[in-house]
Amino acid sequence: MSQPIRFYHRNAIREVSDAPVTRTVLQYLREDAHCTGTKEGCAEGDCGACTVVVAERDPAGGLRFSAVNACIQFLPTLDGKALFTVEDLRQPDGSLHPVQQAMVECHGTQCGFCTPGFVMSMWALYRKHGAEGAAALGHVPPCAGGDIATEGAEGHGCAAHCPPSRQEIADALTGNLCRCTGYRPIIDAGERMFELPRPGAPIDVAALDRTLATLLRDETFHYEHGGAAFNAPQTVEALAALKAERPAARLLAGSTDVGLWVTKQMRALDDIVYVGRIAELQRITTTGEWIEIGAGVTVERGYAELARHYPELTEMWKRFASLPIRNAGTLGGNVANGSPIGDSMPGLIALGARVVLRGGEIERELALEDLYLAYQKKDMAEHEFVLALKVPTRTGARAALQFRTYKLSKRFDSDISAVCAAFAFIAEGDTIRSPRIAFGGMAATPKRATHAEAVLADANWHEATAQAAMQALARDYAPLSDMRATHEYRLQTAQNLLYRFWLETRANDPLPPEALNVRMVDLETSA
Repeated sequence: MSQPIRFYHRNAIREVSDAPVTRTVLQYLREDAHCTGTKEGCAEGDCGACTVVVAERDPAGGLRFSAVNACIQFLPTLDGKALFTVEDLRQPDGSLHPVQQAMVECHGTQCGFCTPGFVMSMWALYRKHGAEGAAALGHVPPCAGGDIATEGAEGHGCAAHCPPSRQEIADALTGNLCRCTGYRPIIDAGERMFELPRPGAPIDVAALDRTLATLLRDETFHYEHGGAAFNAPQTVEALAALKAERPAARLLAGSTDVGLWVTKQMRALDDIVYVGRIAELQRITTTGEWIEIGAGVTVERGYAELARHYPELTEMWKRFASLPIRNAGTLGGNVANGSPIGDSMPGLIALGARVVLRGGEIERELALEDLYLAYQKKDMAEHEFVLALKVPTRTGARAALQFRTYKLSKRFDSDISAVCAAFAFIAEGDTIRSPRIAFGGMAATPKRATHAEAVLADANWHEATAQAAMQALARDYAPLSDMRATHEYRLQTAQNLLYRFWLETRANDPLPPEALNVRMVDLETSA
């Protein structure tokens, strides 16, 4: 029996029972709820004009607020959650929210089309840093800083009460494009909003949490419309049973890929199984030997944990799509998709990650690189699904691990890689042990460079060794030419990245990343 979609929006619980299963949140807002502040720009999660904030109960406790792209999120995925749009920021007396007021004062808008999306991304950042909500303490000076990989506020680990830096503001806006204003006044507004008086009517987080608690479901949420079905199981067992019963059902996680099948390819999806309500799939467990990341953990949360153990992943984390995409997309979904240009796989493969699969009552585990057989072909039965990823911790001999990841793309932020590279080996004095090299964008699947690895294995880490391994890459890969890069460019830059890895990790005078990176404008000093 079909159940209505229930979610909190505009200060009330909404029930929807007459929408197609693939109706997007953006379509609902503009056409049904008549909340037209949210705009459609690209309909593929790139421009950010449709950015909204979704709040949901965290299995670990409390509420999690995330900026996401409304244009590729399906309405049934809102069941049990709260939806906030630019209309919700207006104060009861009609005044502007500090985020909006800052945009006005700093001249952060011109045509205004993209502005609501910027405002919602900024509001999510405003909330994250404690400027609004039950725990808000008001404006305080920035703290002394800390490890960028620390959980909490990006860069500080004190999300509760620490205003962000200009770089953190820029990072929060990676999913928002502006074609007329330029970004300096918008980033200025991101600083100014923390200096303004707090809103007079902040969200009562405790009351919202109690409201969402009333929407919890004990069993699988089942919604039907026009002969199509949407099921959201609550447990792994229920998911396994659904896939065993209907193996052709399409699994849906963050919708960052499947959403485009609908908005761009106009595909009809008649049988969807949504994994976003399974608490077990959203767990991260770190033991002495393994970091185990559930398949439903978002890319943002997954990389935050991985970067705690492997800070070398921090830049890849920040360059993986945009923040709204990382807030919605999952590491398990990225791995299960298996795209040859997926950015998570090369680094995970180089680290020796393993993937845990489940089909029916049976679980099995294999090396991540062994999951990929050919283009869009994986070692998975139709009824199987990704349960978790396991990444080795940096303990024992791995304490001496040399590891780097690199991404080459036309844009620094929010772009697909032309080449994605990852290199790792255990340094034993000047000797290379257990080398692992993996590339994306160089073959039909994410693939290890076995010939180059053979050159490196048990060799001394000298320039001649690096150059020999660079030549061996030509035997490992025969990349294609396409709209992103030519065959020649890909092969040459892959070899260059291996040489850069040597420059950064050589025993004698290793070069710091800043000595090799193309210099960018310093956001902290620009005005």
